[in-house]
Parts: sequence; C-alpha cells; structure tokens
Amino acid sequence: MPAASALSVLIVDDQMTMRSLVRDGLRQIGVTNIREACDGEEAVAAIVARPANLVITDYNMPKLDGMGLLRAIRTYEPIKNTAVIMLTGRADPELVKRAAQYGVNNYLVKPFTVLTLREKIEEVFGAIT
Repeated sequence: MPAASALSVLIVDDQMTMRSLVRDGLRQIGVTNIREACDGEEAVAAIVARPANLVITDYNMPKLDGMGLLRAIRTYEPIKNTAVIMLTGRADPELVKRAAQYGVNNYLVKPFTVLTLREKIEEVFGAIT
C-alpha cells in the first residue's frame, strides 16, 4: 500500500487549465511530487532527466501526442516500466485498443472527479494512503 506522498507524477497536457485540474486533484489525494509538461516532447525530456512513478497524459497534444509519448516511454529501457494513465475526452474503442497494445496502464475520461482520479491511480498501484 503506497503512500500518496511517495508517488511522483508527471502531468502532460497542452491545456494549462486541465493540468491545473489534475494537479489539484492529485494534491487532494495527498500527492505532493508533481511536475508538468505541455506536450509529449517536453514530457519525454522531463521523464528521461528525472523519472516518475506515473505519467498522466492527454491524448491530443501538439508536437507529440499521448500515444507517441506512451510509445516513447515503453521503448526506452530506463523508463519503460513507468505507469501511464491516458487522459482523454472520449473513450474511443480504437484508441483504447491501440493504447492497450502499447501498454497503457489505465484511462481517465474527462470530465473526472477527484474520486475517479484516485480510483484510476489505485487500479494501477493498489490502495494509496
């Protein structure tokens, strides 16, 4: 049972408002080690420089989308086991299937609640305290 304060999370979204909503939700469940990136390219650089336990990434972003980020994480040995939750505005079956092929750990559909965010994280890591 991991402590929420022990988790390190990278939020990746091109919309500052969405990053803020995710960040606030994480703080409400006790996560304090939170970083942000505004696109997939920035996220790859950030996570290679300093790994995280969890990446919560939007699907639609400029430069490198969430699927490209997921593929990059899964193919780079030092970070390939990083948990990834895909944040999306739609639960498109084709998107779900493709992301599953690349090893996504979970999905979070917008809009979401703090409770839903916590549940999705706990489905990946087990109960958090």
